[in-house]
Amino acid sequence: MNSKYDVVVIGGGHNGLVNAAYLARAGKKVLVLERRYLVGGAAVTEEVFPGFKFSVASYVVSLLRPEIIRDLDLPRHGLEILPLDGTLTPMPNGDHLWRVNDHAKTLREIRRHSKLDAEAYDEYGKAMVEMGRFVKPILGMTPPDPTSLNIKGLQDLLFLGKRFQKLPYDDQYNQVQLMTMSAVDFLDQWFETDVLKATMSASGIIGTFLGVKSPGTAYVLLHHYMGEIDGAFRSWGFARGGTGAISNAIADAAREAGVEIRTEAPIAKIIVKGGQAKGVVLENGDEILADVISSSVDPRTTFIKLMDKGQLPGDFLDDINRYKYRGSSGKVNLALDGLPDFTCIPGPGPHLRGAISISPSVEYMERAYDDAKYGRFSRRPYIDMVIPTLTDPSVAPPGKHILSCFVQYAPYHLKEGTWDEQRDAFGDTVIDTISEYAPNLKSLILHKQVLTPLDIERKFGLTEGNIFQGELTLEQLFFLRPAPGWAQYRTPIRNLYMCGSATHPGGGIMGANGLNAAQTILGDWKRRKI
Repeated sequence: MNSKYDVVVIGGGHNGLVNAAYLARAGKKVLVLERRYLVGGAAVTEEVFPGFKFSVASYVVSLLRPEIIRDLDLPRHGLEILPLDGTLTPMPNGDHLWRVNDHAKTLREIRRHSKLDAEAYDEYGKAMVEMGRFVKPILGMTPPDPTSLNIKGLQDLLFLGKRFQKLPYDDQYNQVQLMTMSAVDFLDQWFETDVLKATMSASGIIGTFLGVKSPGTAYVLLHHYMGEIDGAFRSWGFARGGTGAISNAIADAAREAGVEIRTEAPIAKIIVKGGQAKGVVLENGDEILADVISSSVDPRTTFIKLMDKGQLPGDFLDDINRYKYRGSSGKVNLALDGLPDFTCIPGPGPHLRGAISISPSVEYMERAYDDAKYGRFSRRPYIDMVIPTLTDPSVAPPGKHILSCFVQYAPYHLKEGTWDEQRDAFGDTVIDTISEYAPNLKSLILHKQVLTPLDIERKFGLTEGNIFQGELTLEQLFFLRPAPGWAQYRTPIRNLYMCGSATHPGGGIMGANGLNAAQTILGDWKRRKI
C-alpha cells in the first residue's frame, strides 16, 4: 500500500493532534498515525472497569494554551473545563491545611497556622504571577540558538534580555532564584509553616527525579504555576468526560480541518534517503510517503527505535543518549463504592471536590525521595488525589466514585526485583498510606488499576515512564531541549521535525509544543526549505 501526504505526524497525543490541526488549517494534507486504539497519548479516558471511566494517566488540566482553545474552537468540539476547587492536606495529628479558590477563606486558613504566613501569602502570589507573566511569552517562542549568528535568534535573545532588564529589581532577583534554587529553599524565604511549604513544594518535583530540596525544582514549581483557566493564573480543572475529552476535542477540530487520523497503526521505521525524511513504514508493511515527518513521540523512540544509527551524526546521537528520562511516578486509579472519610474533616463535603495532597511535612517529602534514590518506591509516598465524580458524575455509575492518585516516587529502575513483581506491593503501599488519613478507604474499593513507570512506558510509549518525555531540569530546558543546537523543532534529518513534550516548553497538557513546531514547519515551507 503506497500513499502520499504533505505531512505524516507520528503519534496521536495532544501535541501531535495540535500540530496536525494547525498544519491542516494552513492547507496541508496531513495524516496522524497512532499505535493505540484511541488518540490522546497519556491524555485519555478509558472505561477500565464497567461503568468507570478513568483518566488513566493525565488527570487534571491547566496548562492548555488559551490561543489553542480559541483557534481550534475547542468548546464547540465538546471541551468543557470544570474548576478544581483548592487543595486539602491532611496532617498526621488530625489537623489539616485547606486552601480553596476563595482567597479570603484561604488567608483565614493559613492565618490559623501562622499570621506571618498569611501576610506573606499575598506577596508570594503577586510575585509568582509576575514571574508567570514574564515566562508566558517564552512558551510560544521557538528557542534561539545562542551559538548561532542567525539574526532572528539574536533578536530573540535581545528581546529576552530587554524583558528581563525591564523587570523590577525584586522580580529579577526572584527570577534568578527560581532558575537555580530548590523549591523548599525558595519557599523558606516566604513561609514558616511546614505543611504549607511541603504542599506547595510538591509542584516542584512533578516529572523529575529530584527531591523538594534539590536545586532546580523551584523552576518546575513555576512551570506548574503558569496554568490558567479563563485568564486566571494557577487555576486547575477537570475536563468533563475525563482527560480524553481534551484529546477528542482537538482530534475533532483536526478532522474538521481535513486531517486524517488512523489508530492501531504502529510505525516500524522512518524512511530516510540522502539525509532527508521521505515517509514511514508501518509494522504491517505499508509504506506511506510524505514531504514532512513530524514526530510527537520522545527522542529515544524517534531516533533510536525508528531509525538506523548510521543515519544520524554521532555527536547528536551522543546527546540523545545522554538525555535524561528517569521516570519517577506512578498512578493508582480506584473505583469506589462511596466517598473516603478523612479524619481531619469527617464526612462528605466541599473539601473533597478539590485536590487532596498527602504531603504533611518537608521531611516526609524528602524521605519519600530518599527511598527512590536507592532504587525503592517510597514507603510513604507523596500522593496527589482527586475525586472527579464529585464534579463530573458522568464518569462513574450513580452513587459510585473514582479516586485518581498520582504517586511519587516510583523509580523506573528498581534495586531489587522487577516492576511486574512489585506492582501489587506498590499499589498496596499507596492504599495503606491514604488509609492512614481515610480509614474507611479499603472497605470502599471495588476495583483498582495500578500503573508503574514500566506500565506507563508500555502503555503510552513514554520512555522510562517519564510523563514529560524527559525531565524538566535546567540542563534540559529551552535551547537545550532535547539537545543543544536542536531545540528549534528541527532535527539533523532534513524534513524530520519534533513536536512532542521533549521539545520546548516541556510537558503537561499544554499543546504549545505542537503549535510551535507547526509554525516552524510552515515557516520552512514558506522559505522553500522543504
